[in-house]
Amino acid sequence: MSDEKTIICRCEEVSLKTISETVYQYNCSSREVKLRTRAAMGYCGGRTCRHVIDTIVADLNQKAVTDEIQLSYRPPVRPITFGALGGGYHDNESC
Repeated sequence: MSDEKTIICRCEEVSLKTISETVYQYNCSSREVKLRTRAAMGYCGGRTCRHVIDTIVADLNQKAVTDEIQLSYRPPVRPITFGALGGGYHDNESC
């Protein structure tokens, strides 16, 4: 399987080739890869690809993976109305 076809971040469709080129061009950390490529910024918030990206970047930079988490992730968020936020009514209720 080629690097170009290997998708690492399914949510943002970021390939291994894109991540590798970014690391080689900028000599960056996994956090910088995230910011430059949007890898781990999709709907899952990095839950499925964060560890893989950390490992790839550490391997390409020839540095050991540390125990500290470089990439943060956030829970998926869906839009809500201000009324629902303020407790006035819920999305499924009529005005």
